[in-house]
Amino acid sequence: MNSQAMATNRQAMTNGNAAEFRAARRVNRALTAATEKRVLEWMAERAPAWLSSDQLTLLGLGAQIGAGVFYALARLNRYALLGVIVCIVLNWLGDSMDGTLARVRRQQRPRYGFYVDHMVDVFGVTALMAGLGCSGLLHWQTAAAMLVAFLLLAAESYLATYTLGCFELSQGLFGPTEIRVLLIVGNVALLRSPYATVFGHTLLLFDLGGIIAVVSMFVLAIAIGIRHTTELYRQEPLP
Repeated sequence: MNSQAMATNRQAMTNGNAAEFRAARRVNRALTAATEKRVLEWMAERAPAWLSSDQLTLLGLGAQIGAGVFYALARLNRYALLGVIVCIVLNWLGDSMDGTLARVRRQQRPRYGFYVDHMVDVFGVTALMAGLGCSGLLHWQTAAAMLVAFLLLAAESYLATYTLGCFELSQGLFGPTEIRVLLIVGNVALLRSPYATVFGHTLLLFDLGGIIAVVSMFVLAIAIGIRHTTELYRQEPLP
């Protein structure tokens, strides 16, 4: 088989795979979802022609890594938290805008976009938690537990997307944007004091928030896992 025939065969296989792929239905019921969608579409329609969705994805990843670096630097100077806040905003712009820009310009790449976007999330969150663990603003065990809980919840979400054809961007009224807002509020509070008092006991503010986040994510992963398992069993019961 000559090279031209081989290239044609590879292209046909690629086209066949793309034709078989079904993009999952996206569901976002978060508090800010409707307003955020309108804002992102408005921005995408006015974005400069040289800006691409891939550049925005890289911006989101770079900003999340930058947030981890600034968290680590906050061990030396608490005002590095201002850099974290800037990076969180840039991460929102890159992570939320890349898919919107592709849809507005009709340049969707469903398989590529889904894979790259979520690999970026995994690497980005790992960098963020590593920075938090080095920050001295919480114990590294709390940061490690948050990373494990996130990866568990993310794995459930990706498996559900594949098996149920539905990608849930939010859990209840909370989605990625709401989490970013809470993180920004937490950083502002840290600039005032890194401690919190609960029932007469003083502990690190981010330890308290991290423990609440870990418990919430584990409970969510278990509850959603049971719900999706039940749904799949109803669709594919034993004979």
